[in-house]
Amino acid sequence: MIVVPRAHVPIRALNGLLGLLPPAPLSPASLVDRARRQTRLADFGPQGPNEEGLAILCHALEEEAALTPLGRLLARQMLVQALACQLRLQDWLSRVPSILESPIERPLVIVGMPRTGTTILHELLALDPRNRCPLTWEVAHPYPPPDSASYACDPRIARHARELRLSEYLMPGVQAMHRMGAALPQECVAITTQVFVGMQYNTIFRLPSYTRWLEYGADHVRSYHHHRRFLQYLQWRHRGERWVLKSPAHLWTLEALLEVYPDARLVQTHRDPLRIVSSLASMLPTLRSAYSRAVEPHAVAREWSRNCASALDASVASRRAGAIRPEQICDIQFRAFMQDPVGEVRRLYAQFDIPFSADFETAIRHYLAENPASKHGGHRHAFADTGLDPAQERRKVRDYQDFFAVPSED
Repeated sequence: MIVVPRAHVPIRALNGLLGLLPPAPLSPASLVDRARRQTRLADFGPQGPNEEGLAILCHALEEEAALTPLGRLLARQMLVQALACQLRLQDWLSRVPSILESPIERPLVIVGMPRTGTTILHELLALDPRNRCPLTWEVAHPYPPPDSASYACDPRIARHARELRLSEYLMPGVQAMHRMGAALPQECVAITTQVFVGMQYNTIFRLPSYTRWLEYGADHVRSYHHHRRFLQYLQWRHRGERWVLKSPAHLWTLEALLEVYPDARLVQTHRDPLRIVSSLASMLPTLRSAYSRAVEPHAVAREWSRNCASALDASVASRRAGAIRPEQICDIQFRAFMQDPVGEVRRLYAQFDIPFSADFETAIRHYLAENPASKHGGHRHAFADTGLDPAQERRKVRDYQDFFAVPSED
């Protein structure tokens, strides 16, 4: 069974100390003021900082997330950092407007659900020197812009590696659930969260009203325009032949993605949805326990069962509506990818007429040998622990499984 996780001793100690201090304010006005004072900048650009998204997010954090003192501090830091990133990006674009003239052509975008092999696929594609992935360190610390001359030895890499080691110390076992590294590829969700449109927030915190707004009210085209500007900034002094991007959140917003990147080449990974829900129901309570006073694993399972079904239904609807051309997307089954990752990457490249070199194949095989799935320990989970009815859950995703011929892993 899934046990309600108890935060580790360092987390409990931090929450105890922070609880003695006045609570960190989460009002939009205080956050904007703090970001402006921190950066000594005031201009968010013609569209502003996305006041609607910020207000809805702040309300959900205050009213729904049951924040611990550490959770409140983290939320405030995340929101101030997002606002500061907007300010600094606008400052660079104002001073160097030619950044926006830099083209982004035919990016490869991985759009599979979490726990379907998207992370290792992204890491493998990053081994091709012609590919350009947004790396974790440069998304976390993007200013000043990364430069080819110092890209591999930028001091921000070591800085962010220390930050990630602190995370692992505070929450032991997180690496076994989701591999992190300063020089590993980062998800697009870390970019769209800069304008308060991203599933990073409702992954870390329980935010039902914000989740509904993301699905039904948010302007995702606007967030993808920010995403594109940010990538243009990152590539200004360090280009690649093509961007390789990844986020499960794209599944909810494929049409908005293609409005901003009409020539994108998509890669959708597929796996039994019940395994996805089982994995998330095991992982997220551990993550949330540091930041919330009320974490109920079965509630997390219900929340992400609904989220997964919604995303998978959206992906089927996009195909049936003809929003995605068949030649524009490559489907990869999880089991086939795990059995023959080199063969599946080669097939992906062949579909999109990208040369697959012998050196790239050698790099993939070496990386897989050096980074087995069990390197940081295994992540064990069972659907029986979710509290969900397997027959009912199977009915919810049957249309998706039938449409994409996704086998069950019962």
